[in-house]
Amino acid sequence: MSEDKFRPACKVQEYKDSLKTKAEQLLLKGFPEKIVKLNEILQSPNFCNRNLTEFHQPLNVPIPDPIAINHSKDGARHKRIHLETENSADHASGTPVLALLTGPVPCNKPLCDMICIVKPYIIQLLEDSNLLKMWISFMIPKIEDGNNFGVSVQEDTLAEIQSVESEAATFFDQISRYFMSRAQVVCKVAKYPHILDYRRAVQEMDEKEYTSLWLMLSEVRNRYCSLHDLVIKNIEKIKRPRSSNAESLY
Repeated sequence: MSEDKFRPACKVQEYKDSLKTKAEQLLLKGFPEKIVKLNEILQSPNFCNRNLTEFHQPLNVPIPDPIAINHSKDGARHKRIHLETENSADHASGTPVLALLTGPVPCNKPLCDMICIVKPYIIQLLEDSNLLKMWISFMIPKIEDGNNFGVSVQEDTLAEIQSVESEAATFFDQISRYFMSRAQVVCKVAKYPHILDYRRAVQEMDEKEYTSLWLMLSEVRNRYCSLHDLVIKNIEKIKRPRSSNAESLY
């Protein structure tokens, strides 16, 4: 019974020890490797391209031919009745879209390919920052008076890691909002195919998303650099926050 009683506590301690080992390996080896890899990706043609027109995507929504107007008396009367009906409504209803005869409107493939590259690094940054957060939390000593400078270093580092974790989580929201916003504008293109501003709005949105993806990957690289630099500079205080100098007095 006594062995079964202490087995969960032993497993928890094993988990803490393994987590500390993983975190230290991540700092010494994992972070530098990721920084080098991210620099290589940012220098690749996909992320170095400044000709934003290459990221424009055909919408597959043709502009219909203009409708011929009948200038006869019956045609004028029909047109007057049609306009009176439209003016009585709250707003113009546009063209009803039940189906696109030319097929579906595709996503922007170059941007989707970039998103497939960026998202795994965002997920990895979330996991790595969470690992570092737990590593520092396990090394915070018990609360007591005096000699708390090292503890304040731990808490400041922990706050920075939590900030990085929150920022990485917001990147996912930015990506999902891009698809939702683009879909809404594409709906406008399908409903009002003659209005070219909607088509231009889709192009502008795609250009903005390319810039956002480049910025996301740059920020992921920068966050790895800043976390690595911060933790390495303060590694002694983080690992031994209350190393006392009293031993040298005896």
